[in-house]
Amino acid sequence: MKEVKGLILCGGTGTRLRPITYYFQKTMIPIGLKQKPLLEYVVRLLSFHGISDIAFLVNYKAEQIVNYFDDGSRFGVKISYIHDIPKFGGTAGSVLNAYKQGAATPKDTLLVYYGDIVTTIDLKDLLNYHSSKHAVATVALASGFTVRVGLADLDKKGKIQGFVEKPKLEKPVSIGIMALEGETLKDIEQLHREKRRVDLMKDLIPRLVENKKPVYGYLSKAFWYDVGSTEAYEKLDHKFVDKSLAHLFK
Repeated sequence: MKEVKGLILCGGTGTRLRPITYYFQKTMIPIGLKQKPLLEYVVRLLSFHGISDIAFLVNYKAEQIVNYFDDGSRFGVKISYIHDIPKFGGTAGSVLNAYKQGAATPKDTLLVYYGDIVTTIDLKDLLNYHSSKHAVATVALASGFTVRVGLADLDKKGKIQGFVEKPKLEKPVSIGIMALEGETLKDIEQLHREKRRVDLMKDLIPRLVENKKPVYGYLSKAFWYDVGSTEAYEKLDHKFVDKSLAHLFK
């Protein structure tokens, strides 16, 4: 397996978490009974699975992250900081910016992690799967996602035939983690010639599929939780988080 570089997206303003994010960078909100930053759980997860070279892709309230994590030595990893620039918009733009600033190369395997996700996923197994498939991209997926709103069944005239409150989806959904081969940086570069804002899931993955490149899904049964909204944060079971991720703090 090639060298793996961890890229953590932690530059967003966190509008769905307001008013909390008026004061906190969204990845720095406290979770668990010990109220440690969400981002610490992410760093420890990467470290636990052998990913020690990490770049934080930062922007909004980056100082909070830098002041807490410094060079990463306290957590047994090496952390660098890549500040987003307006020229490259979107999540794929942040990854492209990391490439332009030397934090990622076409020879690397990139483990891209959305910084507002807490999970017990086995990253080593994900990367082994990615390598065994000779994939250019592997997206971590989970089934049984609960939609946070009710779904209505309408007839042709608009009359409601039934209503399902917060149903579970049968099809797998992305959990905000993916492995990318460094060669995809050139694909992101091409997309940015077409438009300024480029998203990993909305733009890059469909482009790779369209170009018939090997893109795979890694279906995981691990616990995962998107802490990206105020409602989700309020419903987070902090005791369960600590119990599920206790092995990261040993």
